[in-house]
Amino acid sequence: MAEQLPIFSLLDALREQLAAADELVLEAPPGAGKTTQVPLALLDESWLAGKKILMLEPRRIAARGAAERMAALLGERVGEQVGYRVRLETKVSAHTRIEVITEGILQRMLQDDPSLDDVGLLIFDEFHERSLNADLGLALTLEGRRLFGDLRDAPLKILLMSATLNGAALCDYLDNAPLLRSEGRQYPVDVYYRPVDRRRYPRSGDITGAMQACIVEAHRAHQGNILAFLPGQADIRRCSEQLAQQFDSDTVIAPLYGNLSLSEQRAAIAAPPPGQRKIVLATNIAESSLTIDGVNIVVDSGLERQLVYEARNASSRLTTRRIAAASAAQRSGRAGRQAPGVCYRLWSEAEQQRLTEYSEAEILHSDLSSLYLQCMQWGCRPEELSWLDPPPPAYCAQARDLLQSFGALLVREGQLSLSDHGRAMAALPVAPRLAHMLIEAQQLGALAPACQLAALLGERDIGGDHGADIQPRLAVLANAPRRYGHIVRQAQQYRRLFSEVQGGQPARVESALAVAIARAFPDRIARQRSPGSADFQLSNGRSARVFDDDPLRGSPYLVAVDISGTAGDSVDRIRLACRLDEALLDDALAPLCREELSADWDEELGRFVAERQHWLGKLLIARRPQAQLSAEQRVGALLSLFRRRGLGLLNWSDEARQLCARVGLLAAHHCAPGGWPDFSEAALLDAAENWLAPYLSKVSKLRDIQALDVRAMLLAQLDWPQQQALQEQAPERIKVPSGSRIAVDYCSSPPVLAVKLQEMFGCEHTPLVAEGKQALLLHLLSPARRPLQVTADLAGFWRSSYQAVKKDMKGRYPKHPWPDDPLSATATAYTKARAARQP
Repeated sequence: MAEQLPIFSLLDALREQLAAADELVLEAPPGAGKTTQVPLALLDESWLAGKKILMLEPRRIAARGAAERMAALLGERVGEQVGYRVRLETKVSAHTRIEVITEGILQRMLQDDPSLDDVGLLIFDEFHERSLNADLGLALTLEGRRLFGDLRDAPLKILLMSATLNGAALCDYLDNAPLLRSEGRQYPVDVYYRPVDRRRYPRSGDITGAMQACIVEAHRAHQGNILAFLPGQADIRRCSEQLAQQFDSDTVIAPLYGNLSLSEQRAAIAAPPPGQRKIVLATNIAESSLTIDGVNIVVDSGLERQLVYEARNASSRLTTRRIAAASAAQRSGRAGRQAPGVCYRLWSEAEQQRLTEYSEAEILHSDLSSLYLQCMQWGCRPEELSWLDPPPPAYCAQARDLLQSFGALLVREGQLSLSDHGRAMAALPVAPRLAHMLIEAQQLGALAPACQLAALLGERDIGGDHGADIQPRLAVLANAPRRYGHIVRQAQQYRRLFSEVQGGQPARVESALAVAIARAFPDRIARQRSPGSADFQLSNGRSARVFDDDPLRGSPYLVAVDISGTAGDSVDRIRLACRLDEALLDDALAPLCREELSADWDEELGRFVAERQHWLGKLLIARRPQAQLSAEQRVGALLSLFRRRGLGLLNWSDEARQLCARVGLLAAHHCAPGGWPDFSEAALLDAAENWLAPYLSKVSKLRDIQALDVRAMLLAQLDWPQQQALQEQAPERIKVPSGSRIAVDYCSSPPVLAVKLQEMFGCEHTPLVAEGKQALLLHLLSPARRPLQVTADLAGFWRSSYQAVKKDMKGRYPKHPWPDDPLSATATAYTKARAARQP
């Protein structure tokens, strides 16, 4: 079979390109043989100069499988020329030239040796998955090569491989790297579209009913084994239960997802016993890397489940979304790897045309705390690296703030650096929260159970009927270590990373562990909403609940370690938690809390009240009355009150509002003398310490606030030249031809002068303010003070509209003057008779 692999026709070009260039992008469909043949074909190249080839695989089972296959082709055992490194297992020797590793291993190697001096070629296999670790590994590799390339005998070469790549974008990223494409070995696959009938299956979030029906149809219509793609573990479990009722013992139903043990994953991808058929129910773990023997039928839900990080509450939400077109091609291709096959898609051809081309990179929707910590250990911030897709700034800021809250980052002279605690966290092969928890647990004497918990969180849940409580799970590990040997071994590995337990053995290990967990998850401390309730409020402000029959339902306080939620849900589900003694909030966890002075107005009493509040995040833990306040505290509390309720608490007179508008007008027109303050409400709130605070020290009741003279307070913010200019350029009243002084409404835009029409006789030009830069809008009123005309062109009004107004109004108001020529008439505020009596 090996001589028939399509990748062989490309190997000579591959060797030539890598001899001439330091980067290369290779596209080769499933079945082409790239994973096993490319490393072997390059092993004896002169430019490799005896150095190693590292090949990254996204999953442990794929790494082991690739190493075992290459070793078999060489007629050797794994660990000789070909070896692998994955979590919990390493098989390499001094003779190993090809190491297949998982992506997290590369980061450790880069931190130990940024130049990767003993490596000649680094291969990123299945790079189309765009995992966070792969993107970070590539960015650090490129930076390491830039910084330390001169120290190497030969440059480190980089090869990106996948079946479905955005090749053009990758080539641009790698400085115009060459691109090679293999046609691959793909047997024909017939595709059938089976869009879900929503009348029969109305629940859009539950695909299992339609999947089960389609799998049964495919099983009856075709011979062979079936690979069915479902979004997540829960869907696989439900579908498996439904299918078990449809088939007898000659059909094996096997789940396949990331949280299964390696042995269970291997059993799922192995060929079924003779005389039996197999139905593999898989997540997108089976899209690439793995060859599942005998599969020639694919049933594809077209969905995948993804964790999407939300920076606003520092948590991730599970969301189910449509796969990309590239993923759909990968999935259907699984049916044609070993023979002609068929693929059933649970969507329409029209929907197929609307699929996005490629999946979004994980870096764009993930918690970046691990990435940020690894970058800081490397010696730079994430934004200083070159990325194929830059990490979102909001997510980086969230990660930085979390690490700073742990004491992992320090700011010295404006520069961010890693603290000793941060270096200790970065040295541990776990997420930053768990690293912080382990270090805290060591200090508290609870390292052993903390290591067990960290190992538990990396595997599928072993809780059974224990609800969300951590402690029964730890007891299961203690009582059945052989059954869960892989978890126990992982916990032991974590334990060996610590030279000694510094804190000694506490009287209550359970309580010490709870403290360590709370310090690592301070935003997930949960308080029961009411006694006996299954509903809790988290310290990050979110709502969460346990199942109604969960034993933790009776706990006033919890620390939630594992929380699940679906995008759009307002309540999260607490999957894993531990009890928390409330007394710890005033003791070991006191540094997580803060005390605030809260002041407000009692609407019924009509007076100022204050209290001391004890907060943990967004949880109000305790409160007590504050009888006496210093003047400084009173002012600070009142300013806080104004910021919450706004400046409407003040007694705003019309004169005060007009003052703000007048100053705003002169500022907008840049009138002399300049430097006009911003009297908008937002700006006044921001600057309240300057203009409002000096008047608040003696306020004790609401009427004291109402008695404040807002206009005088604001006028005091203007210097003498500004006050003079205000009176001249934005006067409160304008003298009109009749001699009356009419108030201007500066709160309107433009400012309005409402005046009786007769009082403007003889005036041809519209009055101006603000150094002549702003014309007033005239509301010319009837004798009954109703608007007859609104204009900013007084001269135009006299020439045109006035005659029509006169004709209409003269009969209604005969006692008032309506001259034929208003510009030559005498302006008056009176009737004709009264005007005649005036001297």
